[in-house]
Amino acid sequence: MITGDHLNNSRSQRVLWLLEELGLPYEIRKYQRNAQTMLAPPELLQVHPLGKSPVITDDGLTVAESGAIVEYLIERYGNGRLAPAIGTPERLRWRYWLHFAEGTAMSPLLLKLIFDRIPQSPMPFFAKPIARSLCAKVLARMVEPNLKRQLDFMEAELGKSEWFAGADFSAADIQMSFPVEASAQRAGLDASRPRLMAFLKRIHARPAYRRALERGGPYSFAND
Repeated sequence: MITGDHLNNSRSQRVLWLLEELGLPYEIRKYQRNAQTMLAPPELLQVHPLGKSPVITDDGLTVAESGAIVEYLIERYGNGRLAPAIGTPERLRWRYWLHFAEGTAMSPLLLKLIFDRIPQSPMPFFAKPIARSLCAKVLARMVEPNLKRQLDFMEAELGKSEWFAGADFSAADIQMSFPVEASAQRAGLDASRPRLMAFLKRIHARPAYRRALERGGPYSFAND
């Protein structure tokens, strides 16, 4: 039996969704973020030395990192589902998006979250204007241009096919769901990029996505 260590409002929601798409039986161990810091609880350190989620355990094997978990589940249980055939251009595209989701897409999203929050953090009153000014400059000069470039790129790529890796829905779309959802929540993704918004509507309508929400609990990114 596969066990998923699931942190609320996190990337681990994708793993539950993939398990549902594959129709695999699994158990969930749920963890809640610290309400003040929004960090994972220390209990996750008992599962993996980094104390982060997602993590799955399968037959005594512990697998961490979203992309590694996706590839592990597809290779072991996919039986040709949710991945293009090996050796095809679509397979290369599939692998690209698996790694793009975390390797490229999430970095500026995380930076935006951090620099948006710093001016709201407790600090001496005289430091507030300095913090606001510095954060605004970093956002305007580096973070937001990168986010715009990424969103434009993803929008254009979805013009080549309905799904990220080609004509068929795949695990690459599951992996890409979180950065697209996070972009809609905090990085300005809106109706000006209709292909990405249509992508969100398609994934949120999938029965397996809805089942994963029921099992995983509240997930604030499930909006389109």
